[in-house]
This record gives sequence, structure tokens and C-alpha cells, in this order.
Amino acid sequence: MNQLKKADSYIEKNKVTKDQKPAFHVTAPVGWINDPNGFSEYRNKYHLFYQHHPYSDAWGPMHWGHCTSCDFIKWEDLPEALAPDESFDKNGCFSGSALETEEGHALVYTGVIEKDENGKKSVFQNQCLAFGNGENYIKYDGNPVIDGNQLPESFSREDFRDPKIWFDDGSYYLVAGNRKGDGLGQVVLFRSPDLKSWQYVTVLAENDGTYGTMWECPDFFELGDQHVLIVSPQDMRAVGNKYYNGNHVLYFLGQYNKTNCQFDYSEGVMLDFGADFYAAQTLLTNDGRRIMIAWMQSWDINIKPAEQRWNGMMTVPRELSLINGHLYQRPVRELENYLVNPIHYQNTKISGEVSLPGIKGRVLDLSAEVLSGDFKKLSIHIAHNEEYTTCFTYNPEEQSIEFDRTYSGMRRDVVSQRKMKIDNPQSTLKLRIILDKYSAELFINDGYQTFSATFYTPLEADEIVFKCDGKAILNIEKSDIRI
Repeated sequence: MNQLKKADSYIEKNKVTKDQKPAFHVTAPVGWINDPNGFSEYRNKYHLFYQHHPYSDAWGPMHWGHCTSCDFIKWEDLPEALAPDESFDKNGCFSGSALETEEGHALVYTGVIEKDENGKKSVFQNQCLAFGNGENYIKYDGNPVIDGNQLPESFSREDFRDPKIWFDDGSYYLVAGNRKGDGLGQVVLFRSPDLKSWQYVTVLAENDGTYGTMWECPDFFELGDQHVLIVSPQDMRAVGNKYYNGNHVLYFLGQYNKTNCQFDYSEGVMLDFGADFYAAQTLLTNDGRRIMIAWMQSWDINIKPAEQRWNGMMTVPRELSLINGHLYQRPVRELENYLVNPIHYQNTKISGEVSLPGIKGRVLDLSAEVLSGDFKKLSIHIAHNEEYTTCFTYNPEEQSIEFDRTYSGMRRDVVSQRKMKIDNPQSTLKLRIILDKYSAELFINDGYQTFSATFYTPLEADEIVFKCDGKAILNIEKSDIRI
């Protein structure tokens, strides 16, 4: 039995029922997932692949899981797309991207091989190609299409991964994460006429030591009148209320000269302030929207219950827009088609502990606009009952929001609190929480900042409670999300 059939057979026998998983966030049928891969539109469907180890709830030899959607909300699981079964990828089919081409749906990914040379293990990462019809994929006979030896001599062969491809003005382009001679990360650029023959072009962007070490999972695209580079740096040190996860996602804005392939960019900005957000990837829809999705988990904090046979999920897909030089994120508009049972409270006084009729649940869209008040702390408790709670707390004097999942039911000694600064204080504070059983995604001031986090509280804890140590006046809206 080949590796793809073996994986599909195992998944079919062991897949987790849908009621045990999030309602609309992408998860694997069973096993471990991490980075989103191949996020693309092909034959009028949205395709999402992901790093997948089906055989356990821990990271292992990487496969490409696969699912499709017509609206970014309802996803259908498909057979595994790639498995580590060739000489050029026998130690893993690592992250990559996809594109619709005349030859079919093209997947470009990192093939990992390990060699024992003079008693020492060496790792080599190269870029590989596969074509398919949207369900079944065949690896290209000429793989790898980019060998690490094509890089300048001082660049790392071991850390050369996560290709993101696009087509522009008659040529294909690819950016990949790499490590330069001093050990710091960089993004390298390649060009090809046909996806099969690639030429090294330049270093598109590089780390001067400010942003961690290795840069993973690059994405590069035009938005409005600027270009955006997204990277996931490793080993960052906390600075104030930033970079506390160690592994983060940053974006850089700038001007790109297509003639000489030079990118003139500004300093990096955190893409999400939450405890669980990494490896973001985007696609451009046929209707012109730039949509982003990310792995909603942290590498170093795994809080899922031991008995749970799936591990990891994706964020809700988000529409990106550039407004006054800042990247805004909002849940895809298609989510609105699934909102039911709307409830509105206008100019509602919150003092002490308040529960509002109809404001409860674990799969919902909740908005709260803080109009005015005299208080030091205002908290929204979700997934709440007498035993469990998870909360977001607003401190107007500090202009900060603190997240706390200490009492969410975690059974391990992990960091459970995060605090972020509100970068653009407004006369009123707008908070929108997308809640899906085991996750919360907070969108602040119409998506100027976001905060993503997971928790695995038993589903019977479904109350939502507002707490204020003074008096606050809020507009509150809530709708259930019915999939």
C-alpha cells in the first residue's frame, strides 16, 4: 500500500465525528495539523491544504491534508494530497502554496531529506512541484525543481522552505524562507517561465537581528498602492506586550520595483497579538479580495486535552484591507450568511456582574461597543459557568486588553495570560468576538488589531457574563452562527 492510500485508510477508520470539533474552523479529520498550505482558488472552489500528521496528535512526518469550500465557511474534507514517499521528500512534504495553471492545480512545496554523512546527520530542504485536478495530485518527475545548491554559497541548505508562488507579467515568481550565513532569516526570490525551471533572483528582505532568527512562511502580494510581505519569525524576545510567544507573524509594508525586484519596506508590525497565531497565508479571490488564514496554535504551548484525537485548527478566513498605511483584518463577509437569532441591546448599563437574556452560547458572533463609563476594568467572560471561565478585560487608563484562560480547564502548567496595547484608541471601543466552541478571535476597532486564542473548556460552560468595577455603557449585539 502506498503512503497516500495508507494515510487515507487510517483516516477513514479513525476520523473524529464533527460534533467533537469546531463548527466552522478547519481541523483535520484526525491527528495533528499545523501551517496552512496551498490556500488558493481552483475551478471556482477555495482549496486549503495543511501540514498534517494523521497518525497521532503530535507533529510527525508531514503530509498535505486537503479540504475545499465554496464560501470559506463550510469545508469538505478530501483525500490526502501529498505524502512523503519519494527520494526527494522522504522525510516530509513541508509547507508551500498552490496556483491555478493551464496544466492544472500546481502545488509547490518543500521536500525534506536527511542524509547520514560521515556519521553526522545532514538535513536538506528543496522545493518540489506536483500537479492535480483539485482532488488527486501527481508529483513532477523532475523534482526538486529548486535545489538548495542554486542559492548563493553562504546561504543555508537546511533552512530553505515554505515557497509562496504567484504569476505576474508572463513569469512565475516564488519567495521562500531561508537562513543566511550569520544564522538570521531572510526571504529569497526566484523566477521561472514554466514552474519547472527556476532562477535565483535576489534577497527580497532580510533580518538584521531585530526580528528573531529564521523567517518562515513568507507571503508577498500587492494590496492597494503598496506591497505586503508577511513572515513568521522564530525565537523572538518579548518587548513590552509584543513578541511574547517567541514565534510570531509580522507584516512589512513598502514599495516594490518589479524591474529590479527590490522591495523598500518599513519596520515590521505584529499581525495578531493572541496566544495562538502562526504561519499566515493569503489568496486573491476572483472577485479581487485578499483573504488570509493562519494556524491557530502556538508551537510551544499545547493545551488540548490528552484524550482529544485532533490537534490544531485554522483561524476564520479574514479579509485584508489597507487603510491609512495599516493592515486591517475582518472575518470574511460570507460568515454573515450563517448568522441567526440576532439580539441587540442599546445603551446598556454594565455595573458589577451582568448576564443579559439571550447572550450566551459557544458558536456565535458577539459585538460590544463601549460608549462611555467610569471604571478601571471591564471584562467579557466567555465559555463561563461556576467552574470555568475565559475572559477579555479592557483597562481604559492603560488602553490595554488582557486575555486570561487560567480557569478554562487547562491541565498543564502553561502561560495562560496575555496583554496587548490598543494602538489606535477611539472615542468608543469596538470589540467583536468570533466564538467557535474552542476558540475566540477578537477584532478590535473594526479589525485594526486582532487577538486569537484557543481553549478547551467543556461545552456545557456556555454563559457570557459582563463584569465592571464601576459603570460602563455598552451597545451589544449577538448572533448565533448556524452551520
